[in-house]
Amino acid sequence: MKAVILAGGFAKRLWPLTKEQAKPLVDIAGRPIIAYILEKIMKSEHITDVIISTNAKFRDDFEKWLDKEKFQKPIKIITENAAREEEKLGAIGGLNFVFSKEDIKEGVLAVGGDNLIGIDIDSMIASFNKKGSPIVAVYDIKDLEQVKNRFGEVFRDENEKLIRFREKPEKPESTLISTCCYIFPKDIKKWVAEYINGKNNKDAPGFFIDWLSKKTDVFTYIFDKYWFDIGDHQTLEKAREFTARNRHLL
Repeated sequence: MKAVILAGGFAKRLWPLTKEQAKPLVDIAGRPIIAYILEKIMKSEHITDVIISTNAKFRDDFEKWLDKEKFQKPIKIITENAAREEEKLGAIGGLNFVFSKEDIKEGVLAVGGDNLIGIDIDSMIASFNKKGSPIVAVYDIKDLEQVKNRFGEVFRDENEKLIRFREKPEKPESTLISTCCYIFPKDIKKWVAEYINGKNNKDAPGFFIDWLSKKTDVFTYIFDKYWFDIGDHQTLEKAREFTARNRHLL
């Protein structure tokens, strides 16, 4: 299985910090965000190699950082021809771009490069192997008020199948929220291409998962250890504080 880290954004909500720095390379307690993701991937028994999907503006930054690091599995950078926000492909657009450049014949773990996520990757892969269908990692935030107007709300049945999705609901009914962490089967490229060709939202991946669930079975994998979607300065500081206190969990 391959891992694809989606890192093609320009993170305007974190400016000026990310005006000249890729968000996944922002420091969290002495390590960039992406390092924590890669360290989890390196521990997986099933993932053979990694693709980082980024943009033309930040490619050199990733290359320079990787030159100083030593990871046990091959890491390849795929570069979108985008140098500013208006040119970006978006998360699903970026995934489609990876599929256009790489002949991927196996399943794919796709994860947002700005996610600090407390998940057991091989446990999620085991669930995927059992289901044989796309899986989205779902975080139990345990507080309806935190879901309100902020996250993609998920409903699932007794078989863990996703049966309903609502993006940033005004009146949430579930504490289960969608994260930017997925496992897709090898034929996912056809669904991604169809979605893109249909002029759907290419940036917010929750819309793709909702669309996909109407085409094929999509299952959920719940975790509640920790999760930070680092999209603003407030969340960044919370992630830094959590990491400084809980290094043993990472």
